[in-house]
Amino acid sequence: MFTVMVVEDDLPLQRMMCAFLGMNGYQTIPAANGEKAMEAIERVLPDLVIADVMMPVMDGWELTRELRSAYPLLPIMLVTARDTIEDKRAGFTSGADDYLTKPVDLDELLLHVKALLRRSQVMTSHRLTVGETTLDYNALTVSRDGTVLTLPKKEFYLLFKLLSSPMQIFTRRQLMDEIWGMDAQSDERTVDVHVKRLREKCEVFPDFAIVTVRGLGYKAEKRNG
Repeated sequence: MFTVMVVEDDLPLQRMMCAFLGMNGYQTIPAANGEKAMEAIERVLPDLVIADVMMPVMDGWELTRELRSAYPLLPIMLVTARDTIEDKRAGFTSGADDYLTKPVDLDELLLHVKALLRRSQVMTSHRLTVGETTLDYNALTVSRDGTVLTLPKKEFYLLFKLLSSPMQIFTRRQLMDEIWGMDAQSDERTVDVHVKRLREKCEVFPDFAIVTVRGLGYKAEKRNG
């Protein structure tokens, strides 16, 4: 059974989300703000964190940054009434994997939870299949119908990250932080260079494409071959 932490200072909404997730087979851990969430995570590490953005003591953006630093593979979804492009950019830049706007539709929330947990399992299994194309994290290869492409580490990690969350938008800064870390010799244009190389090399794989999202960053799309 998966465990989902719900970090929300609106207690009626928190209880409603926890009850709904519980009815659908998930264990839940409630927390009223980011500080309480960090204290709880020291005792039990959940499989997924759902966090409001606007909270007292420690807001969702700060919580996301703290969690991403300590638990790089932990899926994080931000839920908030703030739905402008700037707000979404801030959420994704902080390290969030998904972003859902209020008022919360519980059925939509459940779909997002299931999708994030599937992606998390893919990341930890180190093997990803998109259509007829297979990515092997350990071998750094992309293969389809006998065609095998071995990529440099950074290019492969970038492609694996994008394809693990198809249609999820990643900012350049987010990709830099997760793949290049604190490399002071690199800037966000490095991501553009690597995406350009990936597009050229992966033309032989029709199952996916890397799409530029103007003003935000990049996303991967699954396509029929």
